[in-house]
Amino acid sequence: MNAVKIGLCGLGTVGSGTVNVLQRNLQVINARAGCSIEIAQVGARRDNPACDLGDIPVTRDIFDVAKNPEIDILVELIGGTTVARDLMLCAIENGKHVVTANKALIAEHGNEIFAAAKDKGVTVAFEASVAGGIPIIKAIREGLSANRIQWLAGIINGTGNFILTEMRDKGRAFEDVLTEAQQKGYAEADPTFDVEGIDAAHKLVILASLAFGIPLQFDKVFTEGISQLETQDVAYAQQLGYQIKHLGIARRNNGGIELRVHPTLIPRKRLIANVDGVMNAVLVKGDAVGPTLYYGPGAGAEPTASAVIADIVDLARTLTADPEHRVPHLGFQPESLNDFEVLPIGQVETAYYLRITARDVPGVLSKITLILSEANIGIEAVIQHEGEEGEEYVPLIIMTDRAIEQKLDEAVDKIQSLSTTKGDVVCIRVESLG
Repeated sequence: MNAVKIGLCGLGTVGSGTVNVLQRNLQVINARAGCSIEIAQVGARRDNPACDLGDIPVTRDIFDVAKNPEIDILVELIGGTTVARDLMLCAIENGKHVVTANKALIAEHGNEIFAAAKDKGVTVAFEASVAGGIPIIKAIREGLSANRIQWLAGIINGTGNFILTEMRDKGRAFEDVLTEAQQKGYAEADPTFDVEGIDAAHKLVILASLAFGIPLQFDKVFTEGISQLETQDVAYAQQLGYQIKHLGIARRNNGGIELRVHPTLIPRKRLIANVDGVMNAVLVKGDAVGPTLYYGPGAGAEPTASAVIADIVDLARTLTADPEHRVPHLGFQPESLNDFEVLPIGQVETAYYLRITARDVPGVLSKITLILSEANIGIEAVIQHEGEEGEEYVPLIIMTDRAIEQKLDEAVDKIQSLSTTKGDVVCIRVESLG
């Protein structure tokens, strides 16, 4: 083959990391690809001193790269969902394969992008869009292709995992750890996408589509963040034998699919419960293989570049293959995608942790347990501390048996209406992940 020519758009953290890894490991990368790979053009608004482009041509108009007839593969690393979408569709229209790390773009516009790519006989590769350097997309799409995937659960946002780890290990408050995460560059100045679960939801919808062969449906993911958690919740979870993790969960259930992102209590003995700091992990359960765990760095310049370049190598290997014989974007042939219903969160069944701020007087617990009993919700464990002298309200911790979320919500509304309780009830879902 002639050299495979890469057009790289975006020279930020991941873009510069991609240049550096390609330059450092070019000999082994070419040996694996079976051809010579070269960056033929870069599109970036500004240079980045973190990498040396040498004599590689640079344009400030990224669409020049998409239209350059010399380019075989366009690597989109600019981020966002507006200009990036236009850039990707322009590259596809010009017959170029595309590699991207853009989870928001794939989650929100992937169906449109994949259809355009199919029409033009090109491929869009997106390994780096989920869990950074962990090759989870290839694992589900190809490595587990013999399996009927039953469920998956992932710690897929390092910022949230770092915050929860610090709250647990050092007893720090959420806001305090968030400030440190921003200072370290783990969280953006506006941390909403990380701490409210939007980033994880983007990634979950991609994993679910690969696992279950369904179209991308970001608007149907139930999303709940970690900003309502307090240090006492993390401590109580440990007393009960659990860790709190912010999980993305996708599960087949009663002919439908659950798609949910929320704080979750996991038994401490589970491997995924012991994934700490900024690390990511995804647990996948297949009917043939059983549970498999994928662990590693979920972000960073070179870990993400590792996934970007893996996609470049895959595309370089298949440039001469008939489009109909390449690996499908979502692992299933487009005409074979399923129309499983995505279940509303009210139909989900799981166990729950409840923290109720209750007046320290006799009879409160009996009133609350009666409400739960009338809703057919069993109680697994209770923690009730005596209040300090002069303290009117104390936390009451209840672990329930498995229950339908709608029933639980109705019971919580009744509990909150009691004159002996104060404020919102903190509710965290509990999963055994067995």
